[in-house]
Amino acid sequence: MELAVAMLLILLSLASWCVLSEGRLLVDMTLVSDASNIGAFCLDGSLPAYHLHRGFGAGASNWLLQFEGGGWCNDIQSCLDRAKTKHGSSLYMNKLEDFNGILSNDASLNPDFYNWNRVKLRYCDGGSFSGDAKFDNGTSVLYFRGQKIWEAIILDLLPKGLGNADKALLSGCSAGGLSSFLHCENLYRALPTNTSVKCLSDAGFFLDERDITMNYTMRTFFENLVSLQGIEKNLDKTCTSFLDNPKLCMFPQYFLNYMTTPFFILNTAYDVYQFHHALVPPSADMNGDWKRCKLSIASCTPKQLDILQGWFQG
Repeated sequence: MELAVAMLLILLSLASWCVLSEGRLLVDMTLVSDASNIGAFCLDGSLPAYHLHRGFGAGASNWLLQFEGGGWCNDIQSCLDRAKTKHGSSLYMNKLEDFNGILSNDASLNPDFYNWNRVKLRYCDGGSFSGDAKFDNGTSVLYFRGQKIWEAIILDLLPKGLGNADKALLSGCSAGGLSSFLHCENLYRALPTNTSVKCLSDAGFFLDERDITMNYTMRTFFENLVSLQGIEKNLDKTCTSFLDNPKLCMFPQYFLNYMTTPFFILNTAYDVYQFHHALVPPSADMNGDWKRCKLSIASCTPKQLDILQGWFQG
């Protein structure tokens, strides 16, 4: 009986770190307790968070950091709504996160990184970890502190081994992929000069191009985002000093040439988000002429396919 109780206590102790369930790796959430010291808060004022699963063997000195994705909020109402979700508050986040894909510890599924220290940075600022502003109208308060969140998480991880990393890969998908672009050089500067730093963006190369009605819908969206969240001062300085409209430096196409850290870019031929929100946003298709095409590429007319191919590959 005593042995059974002891084994149960050991298992419960392990469960506070991670849980293996039916082949899944569930990793516990870490709140950044010192984040408030530098003013790093989620939209609602809660503490930022991440999930860390330790590496082992040959990968024990290597680190993979992955930004969580989840779109953006570029006006007060959408940010107030977002603050009541897991993408705006750590209060609503899952305390255990499923580590799969590039975060998996299964060598057969993730042969390159399975034994690295793997970190998922939770996304709760709505500005691709890049804002530095605050909204307070006396009734509602919103913290646009994505840049501070990034800094707080890095400061928390440096003494946990990141500061002595041999290799480091910064990655992310969608809005998290944009974060990888925006913070690649930041990570390089935060680590020792002998650390090999590289970055990866999956579906994060958002284009500044006209939609089917010749409007810059995505540009307007990002301009509002940059203005609301105080992002401009955190964008690439060389880019912002070069362009007449510095807010455009939110788009990778304008600042990629100024990056020196090795970068890998992965984007599908027809990115669904950009197809639906940048090329053919709802405001540009009031009659629903693109509805069938947006549901299935196979249903697109030859003319629509030409437009798609020209937009994504032109």
